[in-house]
Amino acid sequence: MAKVFSKCVIAISFYIGLVASATGHTYFFGVTDLNVNPKTKHLEIIHQFTTHDIENAIAEGKQIHFSAEHKHYDLYIQQYFEQKFSLTQNKIKIRLNWLGFEINSGKIIAYQESRQQSFLPLLVVKNAILIDTYPKQVNTVNFQGKDLQGVALFGSLTFDYRSKEAIITFAQRTLAKPAND
Repeated sequence: MAKVFSKCVIAISFYIGLVASATGHTYFFGVTDLNVNPKTKHLEIIHQFTTHDIENAIAEGKQIHFSAEHKHYDLYIQQYFEQKFSLTQNKIKIRLNWLGFEINSGKIIAYQESRQQSFLPLLVVKNAILIDTYPKQVNTVNFQGKDLQGVALFGSLTFDYRSKEAIITFAQRTLAKPAND
């Protein structure tokens, strides 16, 4: 009786695993935090996306089998983020340093920062991460910093298959007075 019960449990577990892997996940979203470091005035960027979605996008784009064991894993991850995410201001591309990435609980967390001082107003953000691979992908960029007068500026931008570019405007600043630093 115990053998029959254990075989049933194994069969049910196997079936649930098959169903779960066949259906995948129905929500495709990513979050990027874009902050101005108050001391250096450099932009600090943190991306968070589902690791296997990034791996699948790279595999599809390069027509290869791609996983953590691939000899160019780190390089291809870096190249993917650098190709799909960019910032420009006054029609000049802002150079971003690649700081690296980590994988935690199925999420890839990637880090970048600007090489020079930058401000948020009129910053053009292009974010096409996973959008070409997954039509239901929605990316949110949360930003925080100050404008040229020291007034707090924060908000969110949303990207999907209809819109891969947005501009941070002065209208997104708060009504609070600048703090005396």
